[in-house]
Amino acid sequence: MLSVSVAFVDDHPTLLEGIRAIFLRRPRYKVIATGSCCADAIKIALERKPNILVIDLNMPGNAFDCIAQIRKISPETKIIAFTASSDINHAIDALQAGATGYVLKGSPLGSVTEAIDAAMAGDTYISKGFSTKVISELANPKVSGIKLSLREEQIISLLLESRTNREIANQMNLSEKTIKNYMSLLMQKLMVRNRVGLVMAARSLPLAGARRRDVDRIGLLN
Repeated sequence: MLSVSVAFVDDHPTLLEGIRAIFLRRPRYKVIATGSCCADAIKIALERKPNILVIDLNMPGNAFDCIAQIRKISPETKIIAFTASSDINHAIDALQAGATGYVLKGSPLGSVTEAIDAAMAGDTYISKGFSTKVISELANPKVSGIKLSLREEQIISLLLESRTNREIANQMNLSEKTIKNYMSLLMQKLMVRNRVGLVMAARSLPLAGARRRDVDRIGLLN
């Protein structure tokens, strides 16, 4: 089993040292860095490029801008928000900025491991008991009246099956660049900022010409 490089950034020294110590004892995970602010998180992403970066939202700096910057400078790094905030808007902002997980600090510690494993598998993880509220809010009723072309419906349908851009391109006999362009247009049309937001918004669309798939297929663990 391949090791997973992980970095933790939190401005609570005791919590930071505790979670670091726990993961140091787990052979599968390699803790390569820690930090205490957004500037540290960006530096770690730029210099160390961990597989997983677990960050607090309530630390010095703008955590949401930080997430967006990290997604640009180290797109292969998966970001998990590990926070005490149960504010739905914070969760939405973190996911739309580019986080692939949102774990509440009151959750069992195993939730962090589950979120890391989900991220490595290409899935999105939201703390149990909190995910339903976030999904309901992200399924914005304002998008229900938006009309999509048949090709856009087909892309959305494949997206809901957790297909990558390359897989969608192969399925539709289009170039990957063309699919990326469609994705950008769909994000604008559905008023979201990234792939996670696009999947969430797509759930409320009445896709007349495409097959629907259950939300569990996109990896949201309830």
